[in-house]
Amino acid sequence: MPLPLRHRLSLACAALLLAPSLVLAAKRETVSIDGLTSRMQAAESRFTKAAIGVRNDDPGAQTESDAALQDMEDVMNACIRLRGCPVNTFLATYNRLLKQSVDADADDSDDEELPADSIGHEGVAANVPEAARAAALLSEDHRFDRMVEYNPAVQQAIRRWLTDMRGSLISSYENYQSLRYLMWPEYERRGLPEALLFGIMAKESNGKVHATSRTGAAGLMQFMPATGRRFGLGDDGTGFDTRYDPRSAAQASAEYLNERMGQLNRNIELALAAYNGGEGRALRVYQGTGAKSFWDESVYNQVPAETRDYVPMVIGAAWLFMHPKEYGLTFPKVSAKPASLRLTQPASIYQLTVCLGNKGVHDGYMRTLRNLNPRYQPETFLPTGTVINANTKIVGAYNRWCTNGARADLARTLVLSDPSRAIVRTGPLQTLPASDDSDSAPSDTVSTGSPAPLASTAIPSRPEPVATPARDERRSAPKEAARDERRSAKADDAKSSKKSKTPRSYRVQTGESLSTIARKFGCDVDDLAKANGIKHSNALKRGQALKLSSCEG
Repeated sequence: MPLPLRHRLSLACAALLLAPSLVLAAKRETVSIDGLTSRMQAAESRFTKAAIGVRNDDPGAQTESDAALQDMEDVMNACIRLRGCPVNTFLATYNRLLKQSVDADADDSDDEELPADSIGHEGVAANVPEAARAAALLSEDHRFDRMVEYNPAVQQAIRRWLTDMRGSLISSYENYQSLRYLMWPEYERRGLPEALLFGIMAKESNGKVHATSRTGAAGLMQFMPATGRRFGLGDDGTGFDTRYDPRSAAQASAEYLNERMGQLNRNIELALAAYNGGEGRALRVYQGTGAKSFWDESVYNQVPAETRDYVPMVIGAAWLFMHPKEYGLTFPKVSAKPASLRLTQPASIYQLTVCLGNKGVHDGYMRTLRNLNPRYQPETFLPTGTVINANTKIVGAYNRWCTNGARADLARTLVLSDPSRAIVRTGPLQTLPASDDSDSAPSDTVSTGSPAPLASTAIPSRPEPVATPARDERRSAPKEAARDERRSAKADDAKSSKKSKTPRSYRVQTGESLSTIARKFGCDVDDLAKANGIKHSNALKRGQALKLSSCEG
């Protein structure tokens, strides 16, 4: 059984104390310092990849992690026996990786606030061996904060993020932590910094998967339809637009940025200007000004005002992501270890949000559930056995609060509540129909919020039937009987008229689902889906025409 990680550090230090005797006793090794350095780097890379698997509960990842650590120990032992070998350098690498592993384990069980300077060591980033690696761009010789200008425009952007936009920055960070395991690997694979990913996402969408713009851009990274199609985004055949998928959007974004920087001399500001203001315009300006930087007057004055604001704002958010402690910024700790949740009974995201509560999470789990499950509308009921994406904290809360008990029942009651049942029917003496059909109700009604005095403050869920006068009593009051008949005929005519005015078709509006449209026109969801050949309840597009023949009558 392998030794615990924190014990390996002590053994490595003890090995250093024995170094003199080992050097005297051992023969000179033929291995070179360069060879040991390569072996150490390879072992570090193995450990980094294995650590990601450990954090994601991948089978075999722990064995691979232990093997990588053993390789490092072998390198250090060989280095001790080799004159001139930088033992302290290798030991520092070894200690750093062990410390990060121990810190990551502590994060999983410790509820204390995450220190501001630990950015990049929590969640998936705990698997990255150096905080600097998250800031490396295209080459180990360059750092993100040295490849962008820290000028007054960026400083103003940082000031805005830390003042009136601090709330947006914090919420963007919280949203990103839940999505990190899906998005960050796509940027890392393509040699782009995590800080750049965060900066773009914070400015574009605040980490809200379903964000859309008035111009038609959509998703976390705000791709326009045509640009998205160039990079593999769009309808996946089920009616779902993959611009809303976090992993796909991150991959397309990284590929787009690399393509732009390939044209623009690896200039981040110009690549961001192309991302926001159009790649054609950015390339023309770059070529027409002799490949000058974004901040050169000849370039800056040719980009739209929106782009002049966008570029420093993205860089400002990225800068704060890397250097929070310098600005007194503390990002909240987010429990975001991914986990799958299998529903034990039908539920919607709305219902889950209610029953899960918000212990330890300021805004509750609505945004997390929506971001991790972009295919589902929040009001759509998912059948028993549906598996949704969540995190370990959500799974624990679900098992405790959402499967049975008073809170689970209350959540179900709230999402199934029908506002029309809040209306108390009053009017002439007559027997009300059992269905309480609002189309045939008397003309004068009182709602629960009406200032009109009521006989009782307790409003029943269904009004009690009102006794109908006997026939001989009606004869003694012919005027009242005639008035009642006229009212009844008028109500029947109104009902008939309303039915006859049901449109034959309807065009889907932004944010509408099949269930909301069915409720709007008083028809059955299944009938509406069948009439329009819709197999997926969420497979609707804005502007799509629906036949309402099943809603008539």
